[in-house]
Amino acid sequence: MIKLAHNELIVLLLSISTMLIISRIFSELGKRFKLPVVMGELIVGIVLGPTILGMLYPDIFNYLFPRTGNIPIALDGIFSLSVIMLLFVAGMEVQLSLVLKQGKVAVYTSVFSMIIPFFTGFAVAWFFPEIFSIPDEKGPKLIFSLFFGTALSISALPVIARILMDMNLFKTNIGMVIIASAMFNDLLGWLIFSFVLSLTSTNSGEHLSLWYTIAYIIGFGLFMLTIGKKIIDKSLPWMQTKLSWPGGVLSISLGICLLSAAFTEAINIHAILGAFIAGIAFGDSVHLREQAREIIHQFVTNFFAPLFFVSIGLKVNFIENFDLPIVLIVLVLAFVGKVVGATLGARLGGMSKNHSLAVGFGMNARGAMEIILGTLALNAGLISKPIFVALVIMALVTSLTSGPLMKKFID
Repeated sequence: MIKLAHNELIVLLLSISTMLIISRIFSELGKRFKLPVVMGELIVGIVLGPTILGMLYPDIFNYLFPRTGNIPIALDGIFSLSVIMLLFVAGMEVQLSLVLKQGKVAVYTSVFSMIIPFFTGFAVAWFFPEIFSIPDEKGPKLIFSLFFGTALSISALPVIARILMDMNLFKTNIGMVIIASAMFNDLLGWLIFSFVLSLTSTNSGEHLSLWYTIAYIIGFGLFMLTIGKKIIDKSLPWMQTKLSWPGGVLSISLGICLLSAAFTEAINIHAILGAFIAGIAFGDSVHLREQAREIIHQFVTNFFAPLFFVSIGLKVNFIENFDLPIVLIVLVLAFVGKVVGATLGARLGGMSKNHSLAVGFGMNARGAMEIILGTLALNAGLISKPIFVALVIMALVTSLTSGPLMKKFID
């Protein structure tokens, strides 16, 4: 059995502790300027990665984050576990009953805020593949176009919820429409993205056929959100009273998250989707204590989240791979597609012009979800480093501008 050598274990512990401590310091400093926590974590990744530390002190960078040996394998496993946990927590934010309660306006906003940016992104990538240096061949072009459309259509539910809370809009009519629409976007967006990822790795004889994969994931989703959700709902009171508190709920919920992730990975759909669906099943339960929800949230967002977002800066040199034309194209398409789509949907649903525009800009925040999506696509070889850098910049810009632009149309 391969084991970490004495020196390798020391380096692994040093790299993890460095990421956690420095990211916390930067995040706390960022809070004073009202910057998202994720921005501080990303900045730390860029500072510790090849962009700065690797350029100024390559020996220190190569010592802390070696490219060969057992350490990168161990770190990759930790980062994979981190993104699975992040999607589980994101799924816990989704309340299907809330989506249904918002009625016509939420349905219109959800559908149009998904369809318009998706087809805008798909069309640009399909008809102008040379912009993104994509081969003009049907297979690669189709997969990239599907991904790019999905990347432009997805929203960041946790970021949107935080923005609405900061603006005291979370429980208003506008806030509920935005939250309900973002929930639907996340659910459908991650389903499509997981399907696109499965296309990149499907080889005859090695994996389940595509149709079996689709049948399995639909069956799994329906089971988890109906029968599975009822089982969890009935079991939670027993877990929270009979098992050790809060360890029992924490162990079982995270265990089911990992089982679900393992299942979707086994059927050739990325593990994130299983974790996301498990999160919805747990988070939607009326019997889940708020304290248990908060413990899970704090555990994941203060340990796994910093490691994942710092790791993004370790992957890419952001200066070498900054391509201004691609960044501008991605930003314009992101703003136009999502804002126009969500605004049009809210207007058709019966909202006023200004409130519809507020919904449009509220839905435009991409944040952590866009960065996770881009990272997974980069790891899968689906996108190049310049496109990844453009997606990260787009996620940050849309998140920072969403609140101020919303406020302009509400006041």
